[in-house]
Amino acid sequence: MADLLTALICASEKSANIARACKREDALFQLLIEEKKGPEKNKKFVQDFKTLADVIIQEVIKHDIGKKFPELAFHIAGEESNHFENGLGETIIVKVCKTEQETAELISKVLDGNLKAANLLAKCIHEDVHIAGPVLGKLNIDIPMDTIGIWVDPIDSTNQYIKGQLEEKFKSGIHPYGLKSAAVLIGVFDRNSGQPIMGVINVPFNEADPNLRWKGKYYWGISYNDINIHSIPKQLPADYNQLSIVMSSSEKDSIKKALTPLCGERIYYASGAGYKILCTILGLADAYVITTDTTFKWDTCGPHAILKSLGGGIVNLAKVLVEVKERGPGAIPELQYKMPDEGAKETEKWANRGGLVAYRSQQHLEAIINALLV
Repeated sequence: MADLLTALICASEKSANIARACKREDALFQLLIEEKKGPEKNKKFVQDFKTLADVIIQEVIKHDIGKKFPELAFHIAGEESNHFENGLGETIIVKVCKTEQETAELISKVLDGNLKAANLLAKCIHEDVHIAGPVLGKLNIDIPMDTIGIWVDPIDSTNQYIKGQLEEKFKSGIHPYGLKSAAVLIGVFDRNSGQPIMGVINVPFNEADPNLRWKGKYYWGISYNDINIHSIPKQLPADYNQLSIVMSSSEKDSIKKALTPLCGERIYYASGAGYKILCTILGLADAYVITTDTTFKWDTCGPHAILKSLGGGIVNLAKVLVEVKERGPGAIPELQYKMPDEGAKETEKWANRGGLVAYRSQQHLEAIINALLV
């Protein structure tokens, strides 16, 4: 598993490099900015560049992992389709080609002949990325490769990534919006049990120098049988009298009202499901609560595995509330990742329907559930 984890981290680092290049290189940034209006309105291929950046990152991860582990090639799934239509009405399937030149030529077809932008992307796509970590070399965990699947969210919090704001006002280390909420999420799960077993979160815009040159940071965790190991910095013990929750600012007022007695002023707001779970992982908040169906398996699988390695987890909120009402306190099932929701529409079949609670402490989870039962 050390080889697989290393490969996942390298893929996430290459993805972060692509995300940073799209913000840094003018030829790419001009395609990424918001759609112009009126006579200056961009063509369809320019409007779609927001999605193209996502797709390229997803295809890079699938290519790099599939090349090193061929048995996983058909078990890597993500948010985006890799089919694009250019300004001429041609449908192009985006993929990583054998050579940098071939990849550039393919991408230029999507970008209606913009070779400069295509060459910049192809260079990032074919760049070799290496990481070195003493802990990774010591991992000796045997997980059967023929039973695992992978979920990928190439750029979580895409809107914040596109807007590119550098937000300076924040509370308790939690940024309510901005580039810092963008993240590359990769999760490994067991195809038999559906349980998450390995996760990587890469934050491409973790830290900026005075010249706004960005550096990223990645986090990882493994939770498999009795083995729990992670890269998360040591945290202070949880204070069970000072519970804090992170959520979306658009959350229902009734939910905010129900949780206020638990948290007081310690309800924080942020963008991006992956980032809000990361805030929970890092101990910046004790839990993340969402009641809508707007998160998906690719948003939660990787972060869920890391939370499990810390002794926490993620549960379906609606199902837990029903379970506790009908049967009382007991074992609470975690989210699973192998089966779609058969009763949902095609676009929603992999949604975490019913909302969720991501938590670090069982005691905090129980307090949140009890507050929402009222």
